[in-house]
Amino acid sequence: MLYTFAVLIVLCVAILLFINMYPVFGGNPSREQQEVYEGFDNYQNGQFVNQVPTEMGMGITGMLSIIRDSLFSDDNDRSPTEDIPVSEIGWDQIKSEEDSLTWFGHSTFLLSIDNKKIFVDPMLRPRASPVSFVGGSKRYSEDLLSIIGELPSIDAVFITHDHYDHLDYASILQLNRKVSHYFVPLGVGVHLIRWGVEEEKITELNWWDETDFQGLTVTLTPAKHYSGRGLFNRNSTLWGGWVILGENTRFFTSGDSGYDEHFKEVGERYGPFDITLLDGGQYDDRWDWVHMTPEEAVQAHLDLMGENMMLIHWGAFTLAYHDWSEPIERALAEAENTAVNIIAPNIGETVLLNGDFFNVISRWWEL
Repeated sequence: MLYTFAVLIVLCVAILLFINMYPVFGGNPSREQQEVYEGFDNYQNGQFVNQVPTEMGMGITGMLSIIRDSLFSDDNDRSPTEDIPVSEIGWDQIKSEEDSLTWFGHSTFLLSIDNKKIFVDPMLRPRASPVSFVGGSKRYSEDLLSIIGELPSIDAVFITHDHYDHLDYASILQLNRKVSHYFVPLGVGVHLIRWGVEEEKITELNWWDETDFQGLTVTLTPAKHYSGRGLFNRNSTLWGGWVILGENTRFFTSGDSGYDEHFKEVGERYGPFDITLLDGGQYDDRWDWVHMTPEEAVQAHLDLMGENMMLIHWGAFTLAYHDWSEPIERALAEAENTAVNIIAPNIGETVLLNGDFFNVISRWWEL
């Protein structure tokens, strides 16, 4: 008994030391930062909270059902049967002065707007996990870290929240020499600072904070989600979506979010949008508060008064129990029912945001 207890103590200490010393886990807001956050409506009892009270637990029944599905599910369609090809990247288009969008799967994309190059949630590593050899899902396509060497200078990186499938240590390390500035929700800057990003290159925003960036109007908007990279820092940092308004393109991305009234509020304040990128993958009835279904994503687009829509949070990792291509098929069906124009470019394809980006659907997922 004593030997077993001692082993457990040593194991717990080792885990704590690993989390504290391994930089991938990031940092934690200081006491001084927390004292500032306490003055905000969306920070209660030492944690950030959603606009509406949100029950974030699944209970014992939900957890047991997930264990059951993980161990005994015979669904072989949760991942593609072979690697997804990445389109030849149009670097000339990306580096031109035209507004454009290049998707790298999941929620990672490069936006060119008013000749500013903006990288959103740059997660290019093979796994959405703290370590490279285990955990999370293996990327459906090749490792994309190699594209960083070919990227133009990045005017700004925008982060929606600090989960591993959106904020990646290895990607930030390799990108940082090319990045002029970072825009992040409150608290997320501590991760970047631990990873060597200069504090003066980071702007942290609360929901509805609006700022100017080289002529672009930038606003962090509410989302219905949560945050955390370690065992003990859940909701210690904020999460959100981004409004980016240029001279010719009004852009919105939701980040990770369940469906709620905040989309209508964003639409009323900043709509209409030329294009919206909306979370509509990795959904499940057991966590319907954290991710939208494809149908809810289409409704959010309507709430936002969007002209064109693209579904994100799919096409790279298996993080839920639906078929891997189900999100886009359901979104396309709902878009047809509601007369919404939806685009579905190849991974790596650049779409010019010139008002003519209709029918950008190659059905590449039908392998």
